Amino acid sequence: MDLKKIKIVSIFGMFILCFLTHFLYNFFPNTLFSIFFPVNESIWEHMKMMTSSILIWSILEYFLYKKFRVNHNNFILSLFLEVCLSIIIFLIIYLPIYHFTGSIFILNLIVLFISLYFVNIISYYILALRDLHKELLGIVGIILLYIIFGILTYNPPFNYIFFDKMENKYGINIYEL
Repeated sequence: MDLKKIKIVSIFGMFILCFLTHFLYNFFPNTLFSIFFPVNESIWEHMKMMTSSILIWSILEYFLYKKFRVNHNNFILSLFLEVCLSIIIFLIIYLPIYHFTGSIFILNLIVLFISLYFVNIISYYILALRDLHKELLGIVGIILLYIIFGILTYNPPFNYIFFDKMENKYGINIYEL
């Protein structure tokens, strides 16, 4: 297996993992899981689902690189850019659709898949680059991203991206209307 094949498998692995991570907080409601997994059905909380799925899958991906002796560089930097760009790409595609159609499950899945597809293409090229020696930047970036997730879970702004229409609330049971 080469880098390209692993990245193709990764698209599907991350996509499937999103279904599992979507419900983890419901199964294990605690502070730690509230930072890593969605606590409600708002658009923003689903960004945690996607990010955590990418990060969890990356552990398996790393072992695949080792097992098949696939040359790669910039793994952590690639991972950081993958999670950041997945959020950006998803929101750029999803928000206009959401404004016109509302939340339609099949469209949500298509946008999720497209987002994962594009970030894995970008990741492929970053992994194939020469070593950029920016792994520390990636580690710090991922930590900061989860700090932001934690802050916005417990102190969400009053914006439709953070609003759970199903339960009529913001955040994690703090801002019920």
